[in-house]
Amino acid sequence: MASMVPPIPTADDKKADVKVDYSNLPCPIPFEELHREAMMSLKPELFEGMRFDFTKMLNQKFSLNHSVSMGPTEVPSQSAEIIKIPTANYEFGATVIDHPKMLLMGRALTDGRVTARVKYDLTENLTVKANAQLSSEPHASQGIVNFDYKGKDYRTQIQLGNGSLLGASYIQSVTNHLSLGGEVFWTGQHRKSGVGYAARYNTDKMVATGQIASTGMALLSYVQKVSDKVSLATDLMCNFNSMSRDVTASFGYDYILRQCRLRGKVDSNGVCAAFLEERLNMGLNFILSAELDHKKKDYKFGFGLTVGE
Repeated sequence: MASMVPPIPTADDKKADVKVDYSNLPCPIPFEELHREAMMSLKPELFEGMRFDFTKMLNQKFSLNHSVSMGPTEVPSQSAEIIKIPTANYEFGATVIDHPKMLLMGRALTDGRVTARVKYDLTENLTVKANAQLSSEPHASQGIVNFDYKGKDYRTQIQLGNGSLLGASYIQSVTNHLSLGGEVFWTGQHRKSGVGYAARYNTDKMVATGQIASTGMALLSYVQKVSDKVSLATDLMCNFNSMSRDVTASFGYDYILRQCRLRGKVDSNGVCAAFLEERLNMGLNFILSAELDHKKKDYKFGFGLTVGE
């Protein structure tokens, strides 16, 4: 009978059983979204003053958006002192969503700016994206068109923009958790070109990403998922081409409670920030924003309401 009992697997046996199926690798995330988990904690949408957003759903595909903001705006100055002037803006927008094939967004502001965004799936794997911003200021208008192709275990993108902007990127899954990619770009208006390389390693509990470009920029980020509601993030950004060799490190958190979400960060420049979204009722959210720059003695606080889903 003893010979019929199967042997107990050891740790070495378990490691040997785990093999990478290179013919069935997962599709990686887009190259431009490599740091998206870290950016959720470290780059919240901070603002100063008051903001009110209202969204009215006319039907399942069409909605209207109204936004009012009041607060100070920084004016460029040659001195170290920060100069701010009071401003107020109203924004009207419309959104059309034919999920998951098409997305149309348009926004018009009282300061003369008009923005538009288009996303359309030409095929199951090929998507075209377009972003445009028109401004009354000279040389401030921008337009970019992206063609994204999603393969079985890779993604590639071609980018065209005003100012003779040309770019291309490619990212490939190497294992079930590791993906490698690169990009090239050319800006004819500024006569500059460059290449970049990136690596991303992700599991159910963590995401580590590294990116470097020939322009001298390097960015490292790491996200640790402590639980389903708590995530910690950190990043390190270096600029090797600048005379001062700027290096900035940040640490942030993302805490999701039953009716609110709290995000914040602190960096090596002495900047502390926090962003709170509190759900007061169905379709009604209260927002608090704060950013303290102790080095520049610049303190920004904001509050707002969001009505509609």
